[in-house]
Amino acid sequence: MSSGPHRVAILVYDGVKMLDVAGPAEVFGEANLLGADYRITLLSTTGAHVTSSIGMRIAVDGSAATQADADTLLVPGGDIYPRTPVTRDLAEATGNLAARAGRVASVCSGAFVLGATGLLDGRRATTHWKIADELASRHPKARVEPDAIYVRDGTIYTSAGVTAGIDLALALVEEDHGPETSREVARSLVVYLQRAGGQSQFSAPLRGSPPRSPALRRIVDLVTADPSDDYSLARIAGRLNVSTRHLTRLFREELGTTPARYVESIRFDIAKSLLDQGHTATQAAAMAGFPSYESLRRVFGRELSISPAAYQRRFATARREPAE
Repeated sequence: MSSGPHRVAILVYDGVKMLDVAGPAEVFGEANLLGADYRITLLSTTGAHVTSSIGMRIAVDGSAATQADADTLLVPGGDIYPRTPVTRDLAEATGNLAARAGRVASVCSGAFVLGATGLLDGRRATTHWKIADELASRHPKARVEPDAIYVRDGTIYTSAGVTAGIDLALALVEEDHGPETSREVARSLVVYLQRAGGQSQFSAPLRGSPPRSPALRRIVDLVTADPSDDYSLARIAGRLNVSTRHLTRLFREELGTTPARYVESIRFDIAKSLLDQGHTATQAAAMAGFPSYESLRRVFGRELSISPAAYQRRFATARREPAE
């Protein structure tokens, strides 16, 4: 775990997506309330303020040329990429900052900016699934993984679209301050807990349409944020102040499943992510909220016809430790 100030430089530009900037920044800011010391600086290539993709003005603290060495450089995405080539000044500014940074990360189409500097050559990377093929086409030396939420290769991190930047920032906080701090930040922000890099961009909560019922939307948010809590039928019904019969009918009519099976599907998805990270099957079962390893093994057998151990052997992690 790190101690002392950690300087985070976020390089913004005209057309940058606001949430790609604000999401990770909020994660670092929330971590500061728990004892971390992230110092966030917003930069542009010239020091001029920029306009986001939704027309909101973003005031910056300075230019890339005047920035002191950063511990983390973050390049957010924008709707202009990959529709237009990355400008030379943005690529040069990114390359200069990256050369002096401890680690470099991108959100969504920010990977195109990293690619323009050559930082992705010979490395594994990801971006939003809709533009992953284009990233691979433009940067054939990169090994693009279109279905990962985020990928670490050495000191270079890339992530998928929009909210995946929050997942990536949580992973960076965990790297700096440990899993407990990261989990507390996730709980505070009410975002998906333990949605690790190896998890598919098409995870269970993302595949289906959101429930129409406010009651179901509320419980789905609760389960997604903290899958290890007690979500027995009676407990869920009590939280929503409805009968168990009514709750079962709502899940069946709107989600086509039972409350228990829906909770199980989220836990299954998270367990796969934890196995991808290198946790043992027993650890994954406990952290994902399964009552035992055997219950996790039964779900794997039903869904994938393999054991958790076989799954872990078959699929490599989406995170790579730095080369020694």
